[in-house]
Amino acid sequence: MKILLHTCCAPCLIHPLRVLSERGYEVVPYFYNPNIQPFREYRQRYFTVLDYCRAKGLELRTGPYEMERFLLELSGAAARVALNGTVAGPGGATDRCAGCYRIRLGRTAAVARTLGIGDFTSTLLVSPYQDQSTIRKVGEDVSIENGVMFLFEDMSDGFREASRQSRDMGMYRQSYCGCVYSEKERYQKNDPPLK
Repeated sequence: MKILLHTCCAPCLIHPLRVLSERGYEVVPYFYNPNIQPFREYRQRYFTVLDYCRAKGLELRTGPYEMERFLLELSGAAARVALNGTVAGPGGATDRCAGCYRIRLGRTAAVARTLGIGDFTSTLLVSPYQDQSTIRKVGEDVSIENGVMFLFEDMSDGFREASRQSRDMGMYRQSYCGCVYSEKERYQKNDPPLK
């Protein structure tokens, strides 16, 4: 019983990998994240995931780095987010976040179908910083479009322990979601910046 696990980063892989493996799934990690910018950050996250997968004896599947696709498809949503200045507002994910989920989960569902894997899910579900209801909606939509099943489970209860384990392993841990908008929200406290 295989499951394709969209993998955003190594720290977020720890908990879902354990849970799904304990349930009898053969987990196939899939790294597809065209949202991650700059490229140095993308490389750092990719190699951290690759190293963790190798240590666990897992074959990592990898999609292309389509940063241009991400920017093109989300340009309208990006313009709207630039006006309100937040990545995800109090009501949940912005249009840009939902579009980002759609790009990544849509590709994951299509790859699952191509590989003959009937189920897929995402490590995004372990992060308390991601909008669970939007991920669920997008995952279910793309699962119908691709004829595969999306396994939704809020796994954020494992976030703290996975964070501790990743620190103990000396694993690279990012400080923002991945896109330039989340980086700006994380680091820009003043405009212009203060010394």
